[in-house]
Amino acid sequence: MASRYQQTSFDQLSNNPLVSETYPTNPRARSTRPEIDIRPSSRRKKTGSAYFSNGRIIVNIPARLSAKERDSMVEWLVERVVKRIDNPELDDAYLMNRATRLSSQYLNGILPSSIRWVSNQNTRWGSCTFETKEIRISDRLLGVPSWVIDSVVFHELVHLIVPDHSRAFYELANKFPRTNNAQIYLDGYSLGLGKKGDRGDLNPRPPGPQPGALTN
Repeated sequence: MASRYQQTSFDQLSNNPLVSETYPTNPRARSTRPEIDIRPSSRRKKTGSAYFSNGRIIVNIPARLSAKERDSMVEWLVERVVKRIDNPELDDAYLMNRATRLSSQYLNGILPSSIRWVSNQNTRWGSCTFETKEIRISDRLLGVPSWVIDSVVFHELVHLIVPDHSRAFYELANKFPRTNNAQIYLDGYSLGLGKKGDRGDLNPRPPGPQPGALTN
């Protein structure tokens, strides 16, 4: 089956993986979506990424994908970018504002060197590099309630202080009042996305078995 995003054969793209080509959007959404620029790469093995630039959605995908896999990944990545375009207030500055408020309230004002949305984080909701103090939040969370985003941001803020999931980490993580509710929400959201393997354990508990504790 030919890809609906494909104007040349997949073999041609595979033989020239650095080519950049422009494709029409899904006809059902042509009136509302910007142009899509798909860029296959032989260096990518499994994951893709997408971002909005100069009126177009740039999509980077592995060159090895089949037409069906290509369509599925492109559609999924584009939808995530469109959500961000439709909600311009949910930009990186929004994340820093949330981080600042949460840290001021619970963590004595510690802040990351940067915090940003990313589209290539498919197995966890957020991540933190302790050495550089950088935080990344999966843009799969665009569209969830703000308190759920807060819970993930707060989880990563605590990692600026404690890099592992030790008892000391959970003593700080427990300060956020809706962590357990957020975990329940994200468990259901993961199932809706078809991503049962999401790593984003927000459960407020110390290490070791706990009665009634949720697990991923």
